[in-house]
Amino acid sequence: MHWTQAQRAAKMNPSVIREILKVTEKPGIISFAGGLPSPRTFPVAAFREACDKVLREDGSAALQYAASEGYAPLREMVAAMLPWDVDPAQVLITTGSQQGLDLIAKILIDAGSRVLVETPTYLGALQAFTPMEPEVVGVASDAEGVDLTDLAAKAAGARFFYVLPNFQNPTGRTMSEERRAALSAEAARLGLPIVEDNPYGDLWFDVPPPLPLTARNPEGCVYMGSFSKILAPGLRLGFLVAPKALYPKLLQAKQAADLHTPGFNQRMVVETMKDHFLDRHVPTIRALYKSQRDAMLAALKREMPDDVSWNTPDGGMFLWARLPEGMSAVALLPKAVDKNVAFVPGAAFYADNADERSLRLSFVTASIEQINTGVAALATAIRESRPAQARATTNAGVPSSQTWAGEPASPGRRRGALSEASEPHALGSVGANSVEAQ
Repeated sequence: MHWTQAQRAAKMNPSVIREILKVTEKPGIISFAGGLPSPRTFPVAAFREACDKVLREDGSAALQYAASEGYAPLREMVAAMLPWDVDPAQVLITTGSQQGLDLIAKILIDAGSRVLVETPTYLGALQAFTPMEPEVVGVASDAEGVDLTDLAAKAAGARFFYVLPNFQNPTGRTMSEERRAALSAEAARLGLPIVEDNPYGDLWFDVPPPLPLTARNPEGCVYMGSFSKILAPGLRLGFLVAPKALYPKLLQAKQAADLHTPGFNQRMVVETMKDHFLDRHVPTIRALYKSQRDAMLAALKREMPDDVSWNTPDGGMFLWARLPEGMSAVALLPKAVDKNVAFVPGAAFYADNADERSLRLSFVTASIEQINTGVAALATAIRESRPAQARATTNAGVPSSQTWAGEPASPGRRRGALSEASEPHALGSVGANSVEAQ
């Protein structure tokens, strides 16, 4: 039998991170690759109690078909959690926030439509947008967020700008208050809708991030959130908040996709979140992830050559690093795996003009002992893989003079100019269009 596939199917690519995760199943591999929350944070006991109560008191309804909009008490909880006035009727419960991206793509993107994204951006968004055959355009970004001059230059005809302001995947950066205010005003001036994705916003370490973009202009934004990082990803529970003019079409796309998100899971989460459970639970996640981030920063400072640079995220799950000139993270990966450590090459996160020297390191699923061992192994792989001229320069003790997008480098906290773009790199099996699930 010959199956004729749609043209858009040819544009779909395998997930680079899923492929790397297969490698990490090898015994002894320390993985800084996957964007997975730590299983140590999953509230198994609370879930057990909630499941028992839901089945005992509301089992028949929980196991029946349900409303496509979502379970009303959960929609009300979501609306109450957000820092602006939200009507629960504008909340749509999704099967993971990844489905939210898929629904947005289906109702807002035509073939050839321009879609703007940060540089770099979340791979799962590229995966969701690609089947609709858009023109995805990267907007220059620095340590404080999007470059507004570049945004304005590229905004003409764009359907929306997709952005992750808090502890972004992959870079870990957080958009400053000043940049958010300016972006909100500029997007309104340009008539440019914003799709704001915020799966990591609750995972701040010392200070909460600034107010969401959507809170500043609710009618000009679609806001997306997730329970994957604060409860558990296996629940596949996310949500979006949409303007009333857009909501009906998102709901229709949801109905066509899967009818509804599992009602049992929704009821179980409502039961779990009663009595301010998240107020007690989420701080334990923050404390754990902060200790792991600190361990990775200390190990990087201790082990890495002087001309490797990285940032210091204020929350979330990732940090962003840059290799010395002349090196490729894609070429480095198999050599690192040979030393039992894995990471994600950064080029896969770019819509265009990929930076082949960048890489993403996740710090939340490895123990502190594994972080120390893995970073040391990665540093050894870098030293052994670097071009001969670069080795000679480093051996001569010449430090790097790079800065992180205009920020001065400081002792023990090397920063690279990670907003600088290089020519597109031939990635082979780890392609720039390959993507992961959030």
